[in-house]
Amino acid sequence: MNENFWKDKYPADVPAEIDADLYPSIQAVLHESCERFASLPAFTNLGHTLTYGELYRLSGDFAAWLQNHTDLQPGDRIAIQLPNVLQYPVVVFGAIRAGLVIVNTNPLYTAREMEHQFNDSGAKALVGLANMGHLIEQVVPKTGVTTVIMTQVGDMLPPLRRLLVNSVVKYVKKMVPAYHVPGAYSLPAVLAAGSKHKVQEVQAAAGDVVVLQYTGGTTGVAKGAMLTHRNLIANMLQARAIMASNLQEGNEIIVAPLPLYHIYAFTFHCMAMMLTGNHNLLITNPRDLPSMIKDLSKHRFTGFVGLNTLFAALCNNPDFRKLDFSFLKMTVSGGMALQIATAKRWTEVTGCPICEGYGMTETSPIASVNPIQNIQLGTIGIPAPSTLCKIIDDEGRELPLGEVGELCVKGPQVMKGYWKRDDATREVLDAGGWLRTGDIGIIQEDGYIRLVDRKKDMILVSGFNVFPNEIEDVLAELPQVLQCAAIGVPNEKSGEAIKVFIVLRPGESLTSEEVIAYMRKNLTGYKVARHVEFRDELPTTNVGKILRRELRDEELKKLEAAPPA
Repeated sequence: MNENFWKDKYPADVPAEIDADLYPSIQAVLHESCERFASLPAFTNLGHTLTYGELYRLSGDFAAWLQNHTDLQPGDRIAIQLPNVLQYPVVVFGAIRAGLVIVNTNPLYTAREMEHQFNDSGAKALVGLANMGHLIEQVVPKTGVTTVIMTQVGDMLPPLRRLLVNSVVKYVKKMVPAYHVPGAYSLPAVLAAGSKHKVQEVQAAAGDVVVLQYTGGTTGVAKGAMLTHRNLIANMLQARAIMASNLQEGNEIIVAPLPLYHIYAFTFHCMAMMLTGNHNLLITNPRDLPSMIKDLSKHRFTGFVGLNTLFAALCNNPDFRKLDFSFLKMTVSGGMALQIATAKRWTEVTGCPICEGYGMTETSPIASVNPIQNIQLGTIGIPAPSTLCKIIDDEGRELPLGEVGELCVKGPQVMKGYWKRDDATREVLDAGGWLRTGDIGIIQEDGYIRLVDRKKDMILVSGFNVFPNEIEDVLAELPQVLQCAAIGVPNEKSGEAIKVFIVLRPGESLTSEEVIAYMRKNLTGYKVARHVEFRDELPTTNVGKILRRELRDEELKKLEAAPPA
């Protein structure tokens, strides 16, 4: 359907197709961009900026150290567990230049979550933040990780500022619990040692896996989506094509508040913006709105990449509303559904409309987007260049425009498959390259796509995927619990909040506070339930499968029946 709607939705200079084979590898893109834009700023964080030239030199130092001081080989996996700091792009691009496969890892993971991801991916190396060192100390002996590199928040800053920032984080804010990881290296020492060697650039093939990005897919537990060089290069080129008439190469400052370890921010800031030579303003902690707004006040930012929750919070902040938005010409939303009220409020405050797109980890992630010149609120836009979309029924038959069914996507950005999970891959990816998204939608007569529901049970909290199976597995470990179920319920701030239903074993007792405290010990914060309900029984099928859909329907009926606030 793509070709039928493209020309009248985008400017004439935006192509309907991109050449996914324009570059042989991400290394080739990095080399070209860092040479073209060597003197221009690439990333700024905590008041310090790395130019493209510095990024290339430092990433080369890291790659050279990996090649000369470890036994890591091309194709080995390296887990990178960092927030938005300057170390992140240096380490990512250095690892890629050494031929390693990136395993992006949330630095807020609990020890249990870290252990699963490191073991499932077969990670042999880890770059971690000192703040999480106490957990890394627990986890590493239970995994195949043999090389550990630790860094502190301020390690990429000039010496005096580095000392100040690291001291404040450790001693004043007390954010670094004591830890001891035997044999761990410090990142500054690694870079210094690496600078004494010359990197041997690994020549990767377009079809080689370069990132294992963990996701719940359309069903089940978290698994690694295998993204190749060609997948990510295609998405870089698609993003550039879409933005070409709004953003100029080397002249834009793009705010990056979303975590780079998430595929949405990873592809946009580390990949697409690298291709265009633009400047990324990294926000380490977007929850700290005063600090974030202070950072924003120092820059004439021209682009902003965020999601509904963040847009709403900023618009409600009086200091944010006082900022100068005269240079802002593009705001991109993804990761979760954009509420129309939030979009309108953002436009009122900033004067810049929000362009909502859609994607999945499995699509690298951009699959469709609203053209900036032709935004249609309430839709996820039209397919990205070289991308086809269709709607199918339960039997897999393609449906006409305007009919409701499951959205399927095909294009060069669609993943190679799930890591070591052939069965799961076959469930979502057919022989023709069509990916079943698990989302229910409509392709309108005008070509715009509108999502109406999610077929999968996944819960979306502030743009993060939460898998009910994982929550239920944790709750089932409580000896008092007989049955449990987790669902998402509507929430103004986070899109959805988690509610858990629990049936206790006869004679046992448990409080909501105890349940939440237990979840906090075993799950990352955004996976912890906001609501706990105890029941005598849960709705099930005739074979005993718990019907989460019935529970969701009940909650929606309660909301509909509730009197207006």
